[in-house]
Order: sequence, then structure tokens, then C-alpha cells
Amino acid sequence: MMINPEQYYEDNLKGKTAQEIRSRIRVLKTRITRLKRKIENVDDIAQIVMNSSQETQMAYTRLYLERAKQALVEAGETYKPSKAEQKADAFNASLLSIDEIRFSIGGFFGGYEKKTLTFDEKHLYMESSFSTSLYASDNVEKTKDFPFSKDEFLSQLKELHIGEWDSRYDRLALDGTQWHLGIFFSNVHEDVEIYGSNAYPYNFNKLCELLVISRFFWPR
Repeated sequence: MMINPEQYYEDNLKGKTAQEIRSRIRVLKTRITRLKRKIENVDDIAQIVMNSSQETQMAYTRLYLERAKQALVEAGETYKPSKAEQKADAFNASLLSIDEIRFSIGGFFGGYEKKTLTFDEKHLYMESSFSTSLYASDNVEKTKDFPFSKDEFLSQLKELHIGEWDSRYDRLALDGTQWHLGIFFSNVHEDVEIYGSNAYPYNFNKLCELLVISRFFWPR
């Protein structure tokens, strides 16, 4: 059973030295990494039902980590983020500067679904297409407005922690599913391009849901 962050503080952090809190922070970060890899490396379809439980554990562990960082500051120390954390923070700080998102997913036998999202100051717009090959653009459908607001979309995008994703996810297979995510910015943030072949980040289905991808293409 998961507990709320304040109860976690009472049970694990209250009265601890800065050194002890730093040790707890390392434990929490290691736990998050292990949970990610467990989900991403699942091969047995019977184990997939465990993913939602593991994702819940990860969500709570992130909350505990943020509370531990706060406790470290309260103990008079400065928290120094790792390079990976700096990368993730920079991505989140640039969300309002996203100009365009392009996403494609599919395979040789099942065709490809593609989404292009563009942004102005207040709105986002979506173009959808399904094609028999990656480079074709059949059945293009343009949507004036996304199903929800730009602010709602960016809030949900932030919760995906894409700034922590690897640049490539691969698993050997004769065919299977290939996907590509491109995020392009108007500020100085470097554009993000992530590729995958038969392998996915731990919360990939949440991205598919956010981009309104047909469930036919969801990996699990």
C-alpha cells in the first residue's frame, strides 16, 4: 500500500541528517530506474497486467523523491540535480515553446498512423493520416482544434516525463512496429527526436492516448 508524501516524510525523513536524506534520495532514484526497466523489458504478456501497479508505484516514488529533495533543502543543503535531471527539467521548462509535434507508428503489414500537432499562442491543431507506407500521406484529416485545450495538453505531456526518455528503443524482430516522435521548439531548446522498433518507454501507451492514436497500434 502506497502512502502519501507527508506520511513518507514522517516515516523516513523527519529528523534525519542531510547525509541520510541524500542516501534516501539515491534509493528512490534507483527504484524509479528499476521500475522503468521492468516495464520496458516485459516479454511475457501475462506480466503486462502488472504494469499499472508498477506505474502507480513509480508515480508515488516520484512524489517521495520530490519530498526528499525538499527535506534536504530544509536540512540546510542544496540539491544538485544530475545531468539526466537537468535534461528533463530543461524539456519541461520549454513546453510553452513547442512549435510542432510529429508522431508516426506502424509496420509494413499494418500500415502507419501519423499525427502532426501545431501550436499557436492559445490553441493546438492536429492533422491525422493513415497510410500503407511510412512515406505516403493517404487519408489526411485536419482538425481545427484538438479535443482539449493547449494548457490541458501540455499539462498531460509534462506528466509523461519525455525529457527522461532514451533517444532510441530497439528490440530485435523480423518486422513488428516502428515509431518516431519528433518535438520541435521555437526557443533555444534542441529539438527532440526519439525512435523505436518493437520497444517502448514504460508509459508509451499514455502518449498514444494523449495523441489519440488508434488502439490497433498500441503495443500493449
